[in-house]
Amino acid sequence: MQQHSRYIDLTTDYGFKRIFGRETNKDLLMSFLNELFQGRKVIKDLVYNKNEHSGDIPEQGAVIFDLTCTADDDSQFIIEVQRRHQELFKQRTIYYGAKLISDQAPKGHRSDWGYDITEVYVIAIMDGFHFSDKPDYLHDICLCHRKTGEIFYDKLGFIYLELLNFNKPEEQLTTDLERWLFVLKNMAKLDKLSPYLRKPIFEKLFSIAEYTRLNKEEKDMYDVSLKRKWDEYSLLTSAETRGIRQGLQQGLEQGLEQGIQQGIQQGIEQGRLNTLKENARNMLNRGFNVQLISEVLGLSVDEIKSLMN
Repeated sequence: MQQHSRYIDLTTDYGFKRIFGRETNKDLLMSFLNELFQGRKVIKDLVYNKNEHSGDIPEQGAVIFDLTCTADDDSQFIIEVQRRHQELFKQRTIYYGAKLISDQAPKGHRSDWGYDITEVYVIAIMDGFHFSDKPDYLHDICLCHRKTGEIFYDKLGFIYLELLNFNKPEEQLTTDLERWLFVLKNMAKLDKLSPYLRKPIFEKLFSIAEYTRLNKEEKDMYDVSLKRKWDEYSLLTSAETRGIRQGLQQGLEQGLEQGIQQGIQQGIEQGRLNTLKENARNMLNRGFNVQLISEVLGLSVDEIKSLMN
């Protein structure tokens, strides 16, 4: 029987949608989004749009939420929340933002429209892959003057969250944004509500995020989503890339075509093994049992146990 952590992993697609994608829980999503905007926008209500759309091709993955938000000044703006990694990730988020603007144009020729564009924001939550080589965990992007940095247009924005770069322990959390990032990244590792998170919004979060609250069908869906997440980790890590480069360099130094090919292949194989071991360590740290890790990643039980030393 598989062992699960007490709380579901919020960085899985299913876990994120279950907690934040229900009308009864929209106060959780509003709280999280308001912390991301850090006072620039204050959401007093939001509507989950039904046109949750996928990319132009299946492997692009899907937008998690398409939202229409109402600010405290009664203005409205649109938010898309994305989680899954895609190739050319930055370009695709810009495409989604531009598409949300383009879709506002009335159908047919309307000379009286006047380009009255609603504000648009794209929010990307990245777990398991990096947006840039900088150590920042929050990238708040807007259109600005290249020379002076003066904001050129403030109604189109992109917020990228790199959870891999957020490493604060719970005792050092000072803001609600930090608390949200901590629970997003570490929920599946926790076994109780920490004293550092004792606020009504987080008490509600912890009360509804317990794995035992899922029915059998929901548990099956969650398990599939969890396995998909670890499969994505295996594909996204840079260990294989580093291995290929090392193998290519080794082959070039040997000066033989055969040596190049062998070096590349050795680098790929070593990179893949390093990736699997890195993922196994992460799963061990999150409380998964050895047998489950073996089934998901294809490593032997002995290989996994050796990582525990």
